Amino acid sequence: MKKIIIVLIIIILVISSCLLYSRFLATKGLKVKEYKVVNNKITDSYHGLKIVHLSDIHYGSTIYEKELNNIVNKINEIKPDIVVLTGDLIDNRISFDKDIIIKYLSKIEAKLGKYAVSGNHDIPIDDYNYIIKESGFLSLDNKYELIYSKSNEPIIISGIGYGEEDIGIKTEQFDKYISELKADDIKPIYSILLVHEPDTVDNLDLNKYDLVLSGHSHGGQVRLPFIGKLYTPEGAKNYYDEYYKINNTDLYISSGLGTSMYKFRLFNKPSFNFYRITNK
Repeated sequence: MKKIIIVLIIIILVISSCLLYSRFLATKGLKVKEYKVVNNKITDSYHGLKIVHLSDIHYGSTIYEKELNNIVNKINEIKPDIVVLTGDLIDNRISFDKDIIIKYLSKIEAKLGKYAVSGNHDIPIDDYNYIIKESGFLSLDNKYELIYSKSNEPIIISGIGYGEEDIGIKTEQFDKYISELKADDIKPIYSILLVHEPDTVDNLDLNKYDLVLSGHSHGGQVRLPFIGKLYTPEGAKNYYDEYYKINNTDLYISSGLGTSMYKFRLFNKPSFNFYRITNK
């Protein structure tokens, strides 16, 4: 009986320690995941293009003013050309101060632009579009934008916002632009798509996109060695890990910065992605 009690105490201590670590330590800190994205469509004008990819901040979950300030400082150290946000900046279950979010996001510096699409936690909140605009981001919900750098040949970046509309309606503007390009028009050399839920790609013609950036899965948020993720939400059941190659399309999924549903992370530090787009 004494041995059983000792074993039970040890088990309780291990579980308690694990829970405390995953709640208070594993949710802190910041990891930058750097990737080299190679595509021979990239001309010398865009060779070395730097993109920072933020997702799932869920401000007020485990990301507060101090953490947001640290994230912004780390981004500006990289000196990115483009910064993108793929949804769930805020959380519809958590109160927040929109002025604090705007204060820090507006400090993010990007040479060619800052772009965002909405996530499932953003859409119910009336202040979301106001925060995005006042922070200097351009909303790409169901829209596209041409980006130029040292060339009259652009790259195109488009987005799919969260919502119940048919996928054809969400990509209508982008599809119309592509279909109306004439033979002698200058065409985009490279196509980037922003979408919150990675499983959306199963409903897309990926031949139109060279690079898809997504979030939502949180990388599983809680992961175990040799097992990986324990759970991912709807919309991230088929694609949830860091990277997938689907035919000729690169799909990268951010593991996110904040937490959703439960304030725990394990073997999955808060992070944002940093891509260098190259032609070799």
